[in-house]
Amino acid sequence: MKLQRLRVEQFRQFRQGLELDSLKPGINLIHGPNESGKSTLVRAIRAAFFERYRSKSAEDLAPWGDSSAAPTVELVFEHNGQRWQLDKRFLKRHRCDLLIDSASFSGEEAEEKLAELLGYQFPKKGASKEEHWGIPGLLWVEQGTGQDIEKAVLHAGGHLKSALNSLVGEVASSGGDEIIQAVEQQRKELLTSTGRPRGDYLDLANARHTLQEQVAELQSRVEQYKAQVDRLGSLAAEHEQANRDRPWEEARRGMLRAEEKYREVEALQEKQARGQDALKQLQQNLALLQQSRAHWQNQNEQLELRYQTYKKAKKQLEQEELASPELAKTVEAARNQYQQAADAVQQAHLRDKRERLQKDCARLEAELSKLKQSQEKAREIQASLESFRKIKSDNIIDVNVLRKLKQNQRELDDANIRIQTIATRVTWNLNPGKDLTLNGESIEGHGEKLLLEPGLLEIPGFGSLGIQPGGDDLASLRRQLERLQQMVSQQLATLAVESVEAAEQKLARLQEAEAQVQRFDELLKSLAPNGADHLNSMKQEVEDELQARSAELKAMAVDWNTADTRPLSHVEADLKQAETRLAEAESRQRNHETELLKLRHTCDAAHREWQRMKDELNNPERQQQMEKLTGDITAVEKQQAELETALKEREARISEARPELLKQDIERYRATAEQQEKAQQKRALELSEIRAKLEAWGAEGLEEQHNEKAAELEHVSRRYLELDRRAKALDLLLNLLKEKRQALTRRLQAPLQKHLDHYLTVLFPEANLEVDENLMPGKFSRGSELGQMAELSFGAREQMGLISRLAYADLLQEAGRPTLIILDDTLVHSDADRLEGMKRILFDAANRHQILLFTCHPEKWQDLGVEPRDLKALKLQGDAG
Repeated sequence: MKLQRLRVEQFRQFRQGLELDSLKPGINLIHGPNESGKSTLVRAIRAAFFERYRSKSAEDLAPWGDSSAAPTVELVFEHNGQRWQLDKRFLKRHRCDLLIDSASFSGEEAEEKLAELLGYQFPKKGASKEEHWGIPGLLWVEQGTGQDIEKAVLHAGGHLKSALNSLVGEVASSGGDEIIQAVEQQRKELLTSTGRPRGDYLDLANARHTLQEQVAELQSRVEQYKAQVDRLGSLAAEHEQANRDRPWEEARRGMLRAEEKYREVEALQEKQARGQDALKQLQQNLALLQQSRAHWQNQNEQLELRYQTYKKAKKQLEQEELASPELAKTVEAARNQYQQAADAVQQAHLRDKRERLQKDCARLEAELSKLKQSQEKAREIQASLESFRKIKSDNIIDVNVLRKLKQNQRELDDANIRIQTIATRVTWNLNPGKDLTLNGESIEGHGEKLLLEPGLLEIPGFGSLGIQPGGDDLASLRRQLERLQQMVSQQLATLAVESVEAAEQKLARLQEAEAQVQRFDELLKSLAPNGADHLNSMKQEVEDELQARSAELKAMAVDWNTADTRPLSHVEADLKQAETRLAEAESRQRNHETELLKLRHTCDAAHREWQRMKDELNNPERQQQMEKLTGDITAVEKQQAELETALKEREARISEARPELLKQDIERYRATAEQQEKAQQKRALELSEIRAKLEAWGAEGLEEQHNEKAAELEHVSRRYLELDRRAKALDLLLNLLKEKRQALTRRLQAPLQKHLDHYLTVLFPEANLEVDENLMPGKFSRGSELGQMAELSFGAREQMGLISRLAYADLLQEAGRPTLIILDDTLVHSDADRLEGMKRILFDAANRHQILLFTCHPEKWQDLGVEPRDLKALKLQGDAG
């Protein structure tokens, strides 16, 4: 199939119509920017084939906002040496005409012919969808869908298998399918698709499982019954023995003996605690007495230390007083140096201020000169601006009225052309000296005239002929002509011009004036952004500031010849150093004075402390207190020794009794008595429960129930095993049949795999892409890499999708089916190397198929060896036509 011409009119953005003709048998590269209509042309081809011409779901084909449009698509293509021409119109005056050489078809018959040729279906109602598109849905790739191939293959699967059948003949026979379907049907009666039981097989499996559980439960209960009988005998003997021995009473007697011994030890412990408290009080009293004696003995030593501290403080004070005069001289010298440095800094600041004022005056003079120039230039620009504003006001014109005037003028010209075409044209060629009368006007020689109204041609000597021009259309066209002439005259008067050309010249003068006004206005704003008044104000401010700076400079009466000429930074550094030296000298003086005060205070305090302690030690009462303190210490030491001896003897008795073990014995005997009583109670309770349980189980007849369920289980198991063997046999048979069928399927896949490998090795020399039994591309391998096609990157899936589509096209062509490949902005995610390989693949496929390649990146396809078609240029040609 080779598409030769495509024309669309009133189709979305193509209101005036666009024609794409002289299409080549190989690659046709059509390019244009976004929104230029590439996807619209693809949609037109799809609508021509897929949409019913009577469909009410085709509203999206009409131009936006035009409810009266009748979208039209015309296609001419060649197939098997026959010329096919399709004319299809939607919405308004819908129709469908198909011409195959000299045979014509229309309406639904024509649509069915196309569907049969290309291999697709029409929907029963509503708009055409992806599941109806068949082979074209596989080969015609919409923008952004190149990587999605699974659904397209699924919807085209029947047509692809039909093409394979025509290639491999009896290998694709469906005779084996009936056997497989019969086995599958019988298998479905017993197994689900996942191999799980169903129906009678499932019911028997569930019954068998339930019976197995019941038999196991009954067997367990029988064994439990026997075990409980044995347990009853041993438990009864244990209970009788415990009632005779009553071991818990002996444990309680042992607990009472241990409690009595523990109370005796507690009495000794309390007495020992009181003795230890008394010992602590004696030890505290003795320690206080010894501290007092040590304190009094230490005071004699402290007296000598106080005297030595006083002598040392007095010596330090005398040494510090000798340094005071020298520190005072150092501070005075530092003050003099600081004052000299401060005077030098002040002179340097005045010198810098003078230089700054001189620079400010120079800057202000330059700025004043610049402002004066700007004022003069602004006055010139203002004059030019007023001149062009005058031109603008003289040429004001209503653009909307002009646009309507031009439209009406074009319609008037078209009406004149149409009226000249359909008006009655009278021509004459008379012999010399002969004349006729047409509508009362004499005519002679040769000439012609257009008649828009009825006319009368008088022939002297013969009579007259009535001439009636063209009918209702001419009258309507004449009225339209008069209406347009009147509208054009009114609009010319409104615009105050004599012709359309004069109006356009006036508009050009207006636009030129507006541009000049804008330019001079921008120039004026660049010179005086805030207006001429603000510029004058700025000039006055600069003049005032210049005058003030000049006056301030003159007022600086300093003898600059005798002033210090060093830089300000240098004199400030000297001032900082002088200030540092002065601060250090003053700090040392303050620290010296502070130290003198501290030394005087320390010396006086040491003298007072030495004198006070000396007087206190020479007091007679102190000797009597020392003698009494010595006697008290001796008496307390004797009491402490006696108490310590008694405590040691009592502690030995307590340790020998082991009170912690006595306490443990009490807890052990108590726990033993409680445990033995609880064990006896538990044995009695368990005896009662076992007797009741054995009575109940004996009444149920457990062994009889077990035997009945075991017999029932054996019967169900035999029936289950029969169905189980049948299900496994059917499953095995179905697998064997499918394996044989898969071998046949692989023979079916061989032609498609051949074409797929042909293209794939161009892009990936060592790769392999397998197709499944539904002819769907699936497993992709390359060297050690292995995975599904869906797991590849977006760009790689897009490339694999296009390669697969080209292989399907080769398969269809080999089977004698028509092919047309349409690619709308495909391979946009391919890198440079992969794109180069895909170009080789497309160029190779173009030797066998026609390819319509639509793109907004023509620079990427300029090395395809074909002449690109610029859609934008085609649209301009259509508008001009």
